[in-house]
Amino acid sequence: MRLGWIRAGHGRWAALFFLHAMAMGMWFVPLSALLAGTGHDGLRPYAFAASAVAAFVSPLVFGAVADRHVSPVRVVRGLAVVTGVLILATTWWLGRGIGSVGAWIWIQAVALAMAPTFSLSTAAVLSQLTDSGREFGPIRAMATVGWMCGCWLTSAAGADGSVLSGYLCGAAWLLVGLYTWRLPEVPPPAVDPGRGWRARLGWDALGLLRDRDHRVVYLTAGLFSVSLAGLYPYTPPHLSDLGFRRLSAWMSLAQVSEVVALFLLGSLLVRWRLKWTMVLGLAAGALRLGLCAVDRPLPVLLGVALHGVAFACVMITAQVYVAERIGPGWRARAQALLTLLTMGLGSLIGYLGCGLWFAICAGGSGEADWTRFWSGLALWTVAVLVYFLGAYHGRRGGWRRAGPAEVAEPLKAGMPVSPGGAGG
Repeated sequence: MRLGWIRAGHGRWAALFFLHAMAMGMWFVPLSALLAGTGHDGLRPYAFAASAVAAFVSPLVFGAVADRHVSPVRVVRGLAVVTGVLILATTWWLGRGIGSVGAWIWIQAVALAMAPTFSLSTAAVLSQLTDSGREFGPIRAMATVGWMCGCWLTSAAGADGSVLSGYLCGAAWLLVGLYTWRLPEVPPPAVDPGRGWRARLGWDALGLLRDRDHRVVYLTAGLFSVSLAGLYPYTPPHLSDLGFRRLSAWMSLAQVSEVVALFLLGSLLVRWRLKWTMVLGLAAGALRLGLCAVDRPLPVLLGVALHGVAFACVMITAQVYVAERIGPGWRARAQALLTLLTMGLGSLIGYLGCGLWFAICAGGSGEADWTRFWSGLALWTVAVLVYFLGAYHGRRGGWRRAGPAEVAEPLKAGMPVSPGGAGG
């Protein structure tokens, strides 16, 4: 496998992705088991929804700070330390038997600090690349490897379902903050000093949705996040019902396929239109949920593995699209808006909706009807695929650098784009 993408300076950013995603994985993947192990199983949909609630506020606000005032590296550093301290405190309180309301408040505080961090890291990394369509996939793959390693570390320590998983996670976030001291400062881009309250809060990024293709890509990613939200709250208990143990390690199968997909993504984006790359991801997502609906060990494991392909082809392609089609002065806010619509609106609907749908499927018996549950999410994903096929137009000819004339027209219309336009 070619590793020529590791150029001068790329390795340090790949390491940032590795450590950052490792810390995130050590929180999200074991969280369902941690809640069950500390007597808060009923809090599960609301605990996961906390990250979605936070994504409505934190990413755009901190994205605006990073775009206009402070290096995104510094913002990530401060938030990583705060996140680590809050996770350690939350875990301590969970271990002491705190009530459900108190537990949710602490989890919500963690989510508020954590929510903007990865979009800011992504914006910092993308600002250092000369050809994000080719270079970003392999570098982003290191985040997937880090997520896997975080899952393996949790299971290897026997921490699934215990407060030890939370303490390990808190330490990992403090390590992220420490590592950022090794990174060069990424200065915020120069912008017009005249700005109102909407710009200061980052809400001016909503203007990006006036462009049809921007709007379709953002909405597709957000709608796809609804069915994605069922993965971490409900796949671990499904695997447990099928007799699996060390659930965090089994869940890392999703990241194994994601690594492969990310290394191939650059080639796909060069050879295919963006439209067909995202269609592939949406189709893989529907198939993944259909396999889980079979409710047998091997199909469910195959479904978990397909998650990585679906995630890379939809969500990472959307991130690259944003980096290529939207100007540098909007970079952090554009990625933050994507976070708001995916981790925020999409995930909030997904976590709460999946919780309601799961209760409906269980009925009065209280026993999970996994076939019905996953089939419903598969039908939702098929509907998103149909929407994207009909609504997205894009540019023909694959990923390429836009010429001066192509850049001039959107600028005349007041739409923030970059000279590195992405093909459709």
